[in-house]
Amino acid sequence: MKVLLMGMGLQGKAVAHDLEKSQLVKEILVLDNDLDSVNNYIEKKGFQKITAGALNAECENEIEKSVGRSGADLVITMLPVDFGLRVARAALDAGIHFVSASYTGKVARMDREAREKGVIMLPEMGMDPGIDLILGGIAVGMLDRVHGLYSYGAGLPGPSHRDDNPLKYKISWSFEGVLKAYLRDAVVIRDGVKIDIPGDSIFKPENTHMIEVPGLGPMEAYPNGNAVNFMSVFGLDETVRHMGRFALRWPGHCGFWSTMAGLGLLSDKPDGTLPVSPRDFLVNILSPKLQYADDQKDIVIIRVEAWGEKDGVWKRVTLEVFDNRDLETGLFAMNRTVGYTAAIAARMILSGKINTPGVLSPVKDVPAKDFLKELELVGIRSRCRVEEIDQEYHS
Repeated sequence: MKVLLMGMGLQGKAVAHDLEKSQLVKEILVLDNDLDSVNNYIEKKGFQKITAGALNAECENEIEKSVGRSGADLVITMLPVDFGLRVARAALDAGIHFVSASYTGKVARMDREAREKGVIMLPEMGMDPGIDLILGGIAVGMLDRVHGLYSYGAGLPGPSHRDDNPLKYKISWSFEGVLKAYLRDAVVIRDGVKIDIPGDSIFKPENTHMIEVPGLGPMEAYPNGNAVNFMSVFGLDETVRHMGRFALRWPGHCGFWSTMAGLGLLSDKPDGTLPVSPRDFLVNILSPKLQYADDQKDIVIIRVEAWGEKDGVWKRVTLEVFDNRDLETGLFAMNRTVGYTAAIAARMILSGKINTPGVLSPVKDVPAKDFLKELELVGIRSRCRVEEIDQEYHS
């Protein structure tokens, strides 16, 4: 079978590593705007199944033409999120299965057409969203009645070099994407009340909290997107009293970025004093200072907590996934947890393990046990704890 991989940046490289080893995949076509870099990487790694071509995603109809003439059985997009909807539309028009690591968004509107055409479309198959949703589905399924559901995700420098810079942060994916997320509105549920949090307030003390991560110590959690969007997916509309999606950072991070947001330095609009926006300025000035050295590891943490009743007893279910950079391949933990997840989804579709057409969800449509076994095969392990708790518990 043939897979079209659109974009072979940091996360796309992990997709390529996985599919190169798959007996299901006979051919991989990579399209990227930096063809020389891709070809050099292919030669360096000795990939045998991959051929590469140039892609100018900004050019009108280039994505649509590239997907349509690819002859692929499935397309995985690792392009910036702004191009995801176009890739999904092109895949559906061409009758090609589709996988991405981005939020479903407007792709959901393609569900009926995808079902009619027999096309499987599986977004949200990355780290976060992705692994967190699958863990959430497992946790919810272990309780009879769910009172609360919190999920946490983080990509961070490891403890041995977290203090290399004052931000205690280094770049393992697009820093522009990081700063864009730092100004994204969030929605949580507290004590049964939906709370809207403006993007410039997500780092304020009233919206953050601390958690203890085993083996790593205390970390700050701040709201990360709209948790309410996932209520119906988990079947929690009638019961949930607490719900939130959070990102984790080393202590001190939230206070700094709360100040930056308050000063307007995360804005993507030029203010007349500079030819670029404050956000673009920060990306350009900080990116060179926040790079990992070749021998430094990042860590990924994914944690889901669900609490409620099971057989009349109040319990808390905690599932966690941890990963570290693989120095042999050079792949960061962030690359691995995003790219391998998307590749596993693609292989499950190509093998028939996922075979229902339409716009699918990791929560309901990905066989969770099989997925976790596949993660373990690439060294990404999970663990689960179940504890009895007081009825009044909330995180």
